[in-house]
Amino acid sequence: MIISRKTLLAGTVGSLLAAALLPAAQAQQSLSVAPAAASTSSTTVGAAQVDASGPSQLIESAANAMLKELDARRAEYRKEPAKVYALVDQILLPHFDVDYAARLVLAKHWRTATPTQRKRFVDAFYKSMLSNYGDALVEFTGDRIKVLPTKVDPAATSATVRTEVKRDNGQKIPVNYSLRKGEAGWKAWDVTIEGISYVKSFREDFGAEIDQKGIDAVIRRLESQGGAPAAATADKKQRA
Repeated sequence: MIISRKTLLAGTVGSLLAAALLPAAQAQQSLSVAPAAASTSSTTVGAAQVDASGPSQLIESAANAMLKELDARRAEYRKEPAKVYALVDQILLPHFDVDYAARLVLAKHWRTATPTQRKRFVDAFYKSMLSNYGDALVEFTGDRIKVLPTKVDPAATSATVRTEVKRDNGQKIPVNYSLRKGEAGWKAWDVTIEGISYVKSFREDFGAEIDQKGIDAVIRRLESQGGAPAAATADKKQRA
């Protein structure tokens, strides 16, 4: 199978940000759950477990749990994409820093947005991500994913886990996950593919659109169209 950029994005950024930017109510629920000790923390999903004892263990076991479930029921997920979205929520959501990622994407606009605007934005963006990348996520397979060794100081509160995805032509694509350790243990908050941070990219694209049109207009567009943020290049043309 040829690994397209959309499929690669679905397997990494799509799953990360879709999980990270859930509606506020779900985000608060996930953050309010008292976590187990970091050294023994795990989330059970059927027979699969996600090991949250360290950054590398979290990324590798979460990917394995997701891929194991996709492999077992891929035909079913192709027919019913909504089940893929539920799977993302169930396996990946508990291991992503929802609040931190959402604040970084909206940046200065998070500070000035009302609670209602924040909730509507993350809800609309979440649905947009699933709509854009859900189908490709179904086709993502783990036979070309490699999690590289990562040494993390026991006292560290941030880490980067490096992975590689191999394409049909043998090219290895670097995919690096950024994680931070808080009261709830280790959680991921960004992914960088070929040197491109997608939290930063979304922040720049949404920021330009919000500056030009206002946050309410952007929220309405996402809610009505389920579209991705307007590209920075398009924004420049409109300003020209």
